[in-house]
Amino acid sequence: MTRSTTLSCACGQFHLEVSGGPFITAECHCSSCRAAAQRLAALPLSRPMTASNGGVPYVLYRKDRVSFPDGTAGLAEFRLSEGAPTRRVVTSCCQTPVFTEFSGGHWLSLFAAMWPDETRPPMQIRTQTGDVPAGTTLDDSLPSGAMSTAGFYAKLLVAWIAMGFKVPKIEITQKVGA
Repeated sequence: MTRSTTLSCACGQFHLEVSGGPFITAECHCSSCRAAAQRLAALPLSRPMTASNGGVPYVLYRKDRVSFPDGTAGLAEFRLSEGAPTRRVVTSCCQTPVFTEFSGGHWLSLFAAMWPDETRPPMQIRTQTGDVPAGTTLDDSLPSGAMSTAGFYAKLLVAWIAMGFKVPKIEITQKVGA
């Protein structure tokens, strides 16, 4: 039997459910994730989006393993620009960061802060460390670099194959400005 986990926003009005385990966890250091986190920090976010080193910790799930029992009406999207292919999604009730979604992506990068500290999956790799700002030092606690990135993309491909190359859509009508 597949284990499922229910996660909620900080105020408890919104829930999502994940089935099974993530296919990977990653701390992203790309300039897009860092810029979005910085701009969204202007909102009264109920949970942090970033790690102490400025990276954004994600728990990645196939879209077909994430459900929204309360629907998506309580979600709002943020894009760095009007035509940006990537959107970050927060709850409209308490501005809990929920996920990042890439246009045409078959997975969701759920913000690790959705999990309580005691059950949060540990990070496995760091990605996009070439975008780390000058003067930022990353410790050696997580693998990073070309081989880690290649493995990351391989896991994305395997997940997509397992989904039969489907790309489920998630309709979100609200927008948030930051």
